[in-house]
Amino acid sequence: MDNSELQPIVDFIQALPPFDSLPAPTISQCSQELSIVYYGKQQKTVPVDTNPAQLYIVRSGAFEVTTKEGELIDRIAEGQFFGFSGILSGEKVVNQVQILEDGLVYHLPAKIFNTLRASNQTFDRFFNRAFAKRLRNQGAITNSDIKTVRISQIMSHDITTIEPDKNIHQAAILMSEKRLSSLVIVRKGKLCGILTDRDLRNRVLAKGLDGKTTISEVMTKSPITIEANSLAFEAMLKMSETNIHHLPVIENNQPIAIITSTDLIRSQSSQPLLLVGEIERQTEIQGLIEVSKKIPTLLHNLIISDTKATEIGQILTSITDSLTKRLITLTQLKLGPAPMQFCWLAFGSQARQDQMAGSDQDNALLLERPPIEQEAIYFQQLSESVCSALDACGFMFCPGNIMAQNSQWQLSLTQWIKQFSDWIETPSPQALLNATIFFDMRAIFGEITLFNHLQKSVLTLTKNNDIFIAALTQNALQSSPPLGFFRNFALERDGSEVKGIDLKHKGNVLINDMVRVYSLAFGVEEVNTNKRIQKLMDKSVIDSDLAFNLLDAWEFIAHKRLVNQGQQFKQGKTVSNYILPDNLSALVRHQLKDTFKVIHEAQSSLRHKFLRQL
Repeated sequence: MDNSELQPIVDFIQALPPFDSLPAPTISQCSQELSIVYYGKQQKTVPVDTNPAQLYIVRSGAFEVTTKEGELIDRIAEGQFFGFSGILSGEKVVNQVQILEDGLVYHLPAKIFNTLRASNQTFDRFFNRAFAKRLRNQGAITNSDIKTVRISQIMSHDITTIEPDKNIHQAAILMSEKRLSSLVIVRKGKLCGILTDRDLRNRVLAKGLDGKTTISEVMTKSPITIEANSLAFEAMLKMSETNIHHLPVIENNQPIAIITSTDLIRSQSSQPLLLVGEIERQTEIQGLIEVSKKIPTLLHNLIISDTKATEIGQILTSITDSLTKRLITLTQLKLGPAPMQFCWLAFGSQARQDQMAGSDQDNALLLERPPIEQEAIYFQQLSESVCSALDACGFMFCPGNIMAQNSQWQLSLTQWIKQFSDWIETPSPQALLNATIFFDMRAIFGEITLFNHLQKSVLTLTKNNDIFIAALTQNALQSSPPLGFFRNFALERDGSEVKGIDLKHKGNVLINDMVRVYSLAFGVEEVNTNKRIQKLMDKSVIDSDLAFNLLDAWEFIAHKRLVNQGQQFKQGKTVSNYILPDNLSALVRHQLKDTFKVIHEAQSSLRHKFLRQL
């Protein structure tokens, strides 16, 4: 191809993100390596599954990426790409590319594509993000019967491992023979790393290392993992947030499988993933407000699909987290970067990951140090913008004003530690009320080390602090489950109106309060109530019977609360936590009484544990 023929290709490529980040000689060389293919509509599909692995660059025409079942994933037009998913994952292509309009497509060999990724971080980041978005867009829900898929349902139990003292040559042979894009590295049966084809490119070939290099020198150490009983949704979030495509699956701290981004594609993403994808694609706050209007419908769909309450809480909270992160990011694009390291904190239900309908805001700012005047103005503008946008998205302002936009809750690390210390050392009624909110906290955005320092400091202050724990116990026991004389339900009234049983405050909150006391007393870092119970059982703080009873009680009450809210939503009523016993079957009423009895007995155990001396 002479220069006159090559120049139009060079002009097109060098104006195309992310190729525009490459130096001119690289673009020229890249253009010479391209092949040009014409695809006519009569062909129907591009044979990506049988073609060699390559990047397809659309010069003209229109195409659709679909699943084998015909579900739409993406539409591709001039200046866009397909084919990168297969190269990045190293897995067999499972999607199809439909030809909508005749067009010209440039083919870039996978070898050249990988060389560009290894040599240019911007280029590599662009396609990794595109791949993450492709994952989120995968699949479309055509009905409301959403099934939450678990890792154990989609993972392969055929795991290939190798020891870290083996060399790269041996690893490459093993990966080639078994057609794998990754190996799990184990030492004495314990997971110690992972080696992927990306590691071989970036840490071996790009660095000029030879095949005798040991695996331990180039593997990814202490890799991010996921448990077999986790949701595929959680795996997708981990992959997209950390820009990885392989997750070792563990059970009892032993690697049992590895799941790839392609496995997630095959499992077909569900509505929660699509919603997270929509959130991350928005470039304006108004767009996020519009996307948030879909959350009540999502909740309704999850309820009627009989999804567990604990899983619904995790899904809704993940969406809230994504929304909060995106709002902070968009606000910072307008305000500029923060003048110091900071962390956006969530408290209450968002921190515990058990959000349901009608959740309000409980958040704050954790700053690296006390701000000077101009820095304080920046964080005030940031927090006001994000809190106002969250309110517009359906997460109401906190009635108690526990929000980042309140300057009282924009504190430095040392100020937060002093604040918690004051509450713990002087457990006044207000301090104990704060404990039910502030002591369930989680980092949402920003510098995680600030949060880790704060959490460790707080647990050091509460662990074995008998006076504070006793006061917290008394506070947790002020309310009791709604059982009256002869174990009949005690109904709440609002004037002459019978409101019913408050499943939240007379059920789930009582369990949350008790478990929080145990956790603060014994230094448990987990924040989610169910995970706290598991950890307390592991530490032999509470016996297994009590632990399993509390887990079952929390799930049963939360499930009934959600089903009731789903019916209220369907009937156009105001969604609340109240339920009327007369609307329940005799069996469910009996089960509910037994569940409240479990809470009553757990409160007796808590009293005996921490108030024996009083």
